[in-house]
Amino acid sequence: MPSPSFNLYLVSDRTQTGGRDLLWVLERALEGGVNAVQLREKDLSGRDLLELAEKTRALCERYSAPLFINDRVDVALAVNAAGVQLGKASFPIEVARTLLGRGKLIGASVHSPEEVTYAKSAGADFVVFGPIYFTTSKAQFGAPQGLSALRKIVEVSMLPVYAIGGITSQNTAEVRDAGANGIALISGIIAAENPKKAAAGIAQLLRN
Repeated sequence: MPSPSFNLYLVSDRTQTGGRDLLWVLERALEGGVNAVQLREKDLSGRDLLELAEKTRALCERYSAPLFINDRVDVALAVNAAGVQLGKASFPIEVARTLLGRGKLIGASVHSPEEVTYAKSAGADFVVFGPIYFTTSKAQFGAPQGLSALRKIVEVSMLPVYAIGGITSQNTAEVRDAGANGIALISGIIAAENPKKAAAGIAQLLRN
């Protein structure tokens, strides 16, 4: 049974690349130190997502970084991704585990201690908790949870915890010090003028 061994989890959003090719941005980020990628392009058709997932899988493989597909268990299986990232309204974790078997990883996006408990019992391997700080991409999930809530999640969780939501090079250290196993982020790297440099800076902060 695999377990997550990454600490810098990049979530894709091709609308934030400033017109640059998403795969180009992802490669720069991987060069800089990103060591896991979640392909999260919810508006793509199944065919287009599959094609992008195949290319992303090949790219991640070159950098020994696991690829996770958001929601789409079928696409994850089709491209032999490392696993899936599931939210509250996604495919049920128990069903995903049955389909994926024990050789794939399942990440669960959670917003409370109760959801962490459920994710563990349902068969998830790690949780992504947030939003820690305000970010427009996570505004639909309500007000920022903050560092104290993150500490509580880390305390109660029997699974590795990744923090998400408004994380930048300016606040990475305090998130790390709150006990998170790693961070997940989008714009801090995807929208950066120099994605490789941005990734390298955050990766260094996580190592310190």
